[in-house]
This record gives sequence, C-alpha cells and structure tokens, in this order.
Amino acid sequence: MVVIAGAIYVRQRLQLPLPELVNNYVNDLLCMPLLLGALTFLLRGLKGDKDFRFSLLFVLFMASYYSVYFEYYLPKVNPRYTADWMDVVLYFTGAIAYFLLEGKKSNQTLK
Repeated sequence: MVVIAGAIYVRQRLQLPLPELVNNYVNDLLCMPLLLGALTFLLRGLKGDKDFRFSLLFVLFMASYYSVYFEYYLPKVNPRYTADWMDVVLYFTGAIAYFLLEGKKSNQTLK
C-alpha cells in the first residue's frame, strides 16, 4: 500500500498522467489503512504489546476526523482543497477494511 500511495503521489507531483479514478480516489482509500497501520505499529512497539488493536470506535473516530478536517474545514479555508463526499466514503471504507483485516490477523495469530 505504501508503494502504491507513494507512486501515485510522485506521479501527481511530477504532473504525469494517471487514470482519473486513480488520481482522485485511490490515495483516499489507502489513507486510513496506512495511517492506522503506522499508528498500530508504533503503539505495539512502545507498549511492548504485539496484540494491541484499536477499537472500532477509535477507527471510526479517525475516519470522521479526517472527513471533517479534509472535506469540510480545509476546503473552506484553503482553495487548494475541495470537498468531495466520495472521499468521505473512501475514508470510512479504508478504515473498516483496516479494522476487519487487523481482526483477521489477530485471530490467525491466536490459533
């Protein structure tokens, strides 16, 4: 996921063409799994708890926070940002996917 998000970012910065769907939506879908995955990795290391998991409430809070900040607040104060309801859907989709995949990984390590 990091490689895909990085490649899209680099192509955007270099103004290289990308399919519209990829250019506008893939990084929004990957945002929550990458952010929550990095936070999980850091907290597992800091706490010394290899089984640490975020609650569903926290995962949904993070998706809500990003939705409000990036799709409501920033477009009002910075013309670089635009509000897009599809981004909100993708933040939540990525967050739920992260939560379900983390749960599946945890269940596999318990067996």
